[in-house]
Amino acid sequence: MNRRSILWSAVSALGAALGASSAKAATDASAGTKLKVVYHLSDAEKVQFVLGNIQNHIDGVGGPENVTIALVIHGPALKAFHSAQANPDVSKRVGDFSKGGVEFAACGNTMKAQNVTLNELLPGFVNAENGGVVRLAELQSQGYLYLRP
Repeated sequence: MNRRSILWSAVSALGAALGASSAKAATDASAGTKLKVVYHLSDAEKVQFVLGNIQNHIDGVGGPENVTIALVIHGPALKAFHSAQANPDVSKRVGDFSKGGVEFAACGNTMKAQNVTLNELLPGFVNAENGGVVRLAELQSQGYLYLRP
């Protein structure tokens, strides 16, 4: 065998081993490990889109009992969740998602900047006192997968 053939054989074997390992990991994850996912939202124009993604995610895994989801909100997007100005669809989705176990975390820095308290946000929110980006990092360190649609 020449060097190229040996190298090609080694690369092919490694690829097959990695492919089998990835398939096993995917099977193990779907066989009993509940995925943890954190969505990141800061763009006001993406509020409905992200809430739709969360609904699709919940539907795609067969219900809220099959996934742990957190939504961390900061910046301009937080205004859509102020009780006084939230549209009825956003209010309903937040209520439904909260009942299903979705965590809604509002950036403490954004709350200060917008002069809003936790009581002025839709029910179900928690205060990410150290900031939204800190909460995102905390959740990722706990094994949450990060999504920013």
